[in-house]
Amino acid sequence: MPSQDLLEILRCPACVRDKEGMLKLEKDSWLLCQDCERKYPIVDDIPVMLIDEGDKWVDTALDDLPVPPPEPK
Repeated sequence: MPSQDLLEILRCPACVRDKEGMLKLEKDSWLLCQDCERKYPIVDDIPVMLIDEGDKWVDTALDDLPVPPPEPK
């Protein structure tokens, strides 16, 4: 899990230009953007903050997110 200091400065790369892009930690393995609903996996304690990766999971319900997240391809 990323440190609290890191979580406080991370922002959604898709929203940060227009909004705050605040992220919320879910299931200790995912970062959820509270503005656009993109979900970014945390793999080996490293958040994968790629817009394309967040897009893959935007329609997935929180309860359906895999833990641990699959590695990005």
